[in-house]
Amino acid sequence: MSTQRADAQPAGALDGLRVLDLTRILAGPLCTMMLGDMGADIIKVEPLGTGDDTRTWGPPFAAQESAYFLGVNRNKRSITLNMAVEPGQEILAKLIAQSDVLVENFKVGTLEKWGFGNDWLAAHAPRVIRCSITGYGSSGPKAGLPGYDFILQAESGLMSICGAPDGEPMKYGVAIVDVCTGMLASNSILAALQARHRTGRGQHVEVSLFDTSLAMLANVASNHLVSGRDARRFGNGHPNIVPYTTYPVSDGRIAIAVGNDSQFAKLAALVSNPEWATDSRFATNPERVANREALDAAIAERLAHHTAEFWLEALTAAGIPCGRINSVEQALNDPHTAAREMVRSVPHPSAGEVKMLGIPFRFSDTPASIRRAPPTLGQHTEEVLRDELELSDARIDALRTAGVI
Repeated sequence: MSTQRADAQPAGALDGLRVLDLTRILAGPLCTMMLGDMGADIIKVEPLGTGDDTRTWGPPFAAQESAYFLGVNRNKRSITLNMAVEPGQEILAKLIAQSDVLVENFKVGTLEKWGFGNDWLAAHAPRVIRCSITGYGSSGPKAGLPGYDFILQAESGLMSICGAPDGEPMKYGVAIVDVCTGMLASNSILAALQARHRTGRGQHVEVSLFDTSLAMLANVASNHLVSGRDARRFGNGHPNIVPYTTYPVSDGRIAIAVGNDSQFAKLAALVSNPEWATDSRFATNPERVANREALDAAIAERLAHHTAEFWLEALTAAGIPCGRINSVEQALNDPHTAAREMVRSVPHPSAGEVKMLGIPFRFSDTPASIRRAPPTLGQHTEEVLRDELELSDARIDALRTAGVI
């Protein structure tokens, strides 16, 4: 479906696709923002008065806009709509019919309650791809329960493998289950769009925080399924690779990731213990895993006598993966961050110039782009109703008076 472009940017990979965004918080908005970065036209539908919950999640704020909301809602147009009343549902029906993708993270059954279930879509918008983002999916004993990233980190076992070995379980520093769910949703939508080229039909795509959180266990889950032994915490260490953790140096800590026996031999020589490479306790990775504590302690003792800069330079020259443990501020101010344009400045209609993260994927022929700042609440309501649905000014005024928009 053709869409209006906000400017003269080169066409993105998803240029011409329209996505109706009925999501809020993080997983859904991140998914639709990624599609918008790739060129899709995103129409974000928000409740009257309050909008997306994250609009109030602060401080910090840029003017009246929360940093949280600004971080996952660029490249979208915002309209306000009361979807629980019949006139609002009539507008919603028209918007769905003009879209290629519908993304929602309502409680299971909400769209069906309003009359927009899969049967309605098959009859009235058969090419539309519906993506439902839920807490626990639509089947199983927990189906229908709301999902919260923190709770899923706890229930999935993710927290049980994070933190110090002798400490309490820890959550990740960001809502990582929400983030990964949004990425999986975007990926699944792209697959469904590809399938539509072949079948001519849309379909219902479902992703859940529960499924995502288990999938995120990756090799840790496989370790348990193969061995029958439960996972445990290794602090910053790795369950299958040693040495692969953080070590103290004279002015802080650094991270070292030795991935094979050749790299270990180089590390051993660098810290003046080349005999470690042939020591029966350390010569191979399985032996190093079995003797993790002894080896990590020995490495830590050798590294403690010089600075981070000294060791990072020496390790890098030897071809051993290593890195400084940066703060968020240091990471965002790194020269490589600037070179990769991973911090961008975008003019916002009320907050002025706003800094935000850049786009983490590159296309050689259909560039991703930031074409729109995160919208203010309802910023594009009249534009969408007038230009896309061809409603008259009088009808728009009547809908506003009635509290529908």
